[in-house]
Amino acid sequence: MAIVIAIANQKGGVGKTTTTINLAGALAERNLRVLCVDMDAQANLTVGLGINLAEVQESMATVLGEHRTSLKEMILASGTANIDVAPATLDLASTEVDLLSAIGREYALAEAIDHWAQAHYDYILIDCPPTLGLLTINGLVAANGVIIPVQTQYYALKGLTALVKVINTIRAKLNKNLRILGLLPTFYDSRTVLGREMLGEMREHGDNHVFDTIIRSAVKLGEAPLTGRPITHYATNSDAANNFRELAKEVIALG
Repeated sequence: MAIVIAIANQKGGVGKTTTTINLAGALAERNLRVLCVDMDAQANLTVGLGINLAEVQESMATVLGEHRTSLKEMILASGTANIDVAPATLDLASTEVDLLSAIGREYALAEAIDHWAQAHYDYILIDCPPTLGLLTINGLVAANGVIIPVQTQYYALKGLTALVKVINTIRAKLNKNLRILGLLPTFYDSRTVLGREMLGEMREHGDNHVFDTIIRSAVKLGEAPLTGRPITHYATNSDAANNFRELAKEVIALG
């Protein structure tokens, strides 16, 4: 059965999509089959894995919508071996509104990740949107674990308490199997005092595990999505690629 991991943080620009794409790349290198589910109407994950939005016929909007199609029918192969994509389009924004009046609205994604998907993939990574809305809640209800990317800057830590509270509520009421795999420091710059202080504060934040892996700021991380490939393929020998290989090791060890 696949391990389902949501990558979530209601703050934008903390590296959720970057983490999803490049963790997928590092897992795929180990011959693990990975499905990346794009739950953000901006579709950055979809584009970042080389999918042409003009050619997308079925998307997560149709999977979660009133006339639901199956994941198997709409999954697309990325340009990277062992990585498939459940793409998003702008239609997903209106789908979230439609879900508000649906019965069992929090379970739409969990139901979509059916037996076929569970058996076909080793990991299913869900890229959640930068809100605590219904699409993010669906991602958390469908997941076994959640990775929280946290930018090592002052304001990035301020919203963490609200997110952890939502996760705890979902665990208590909707998904008892959900656990926080850890906080992932992103965009770290060891040259700045602020970066070092924020990393120290993150490691002291409550009872939540903090990954040993630190995702540092790197130009090549910004370039990789333009090629539609993870950093492990675009710049395979770079420090950034090795960072995500180390993260993959930690994620696998967590089970």
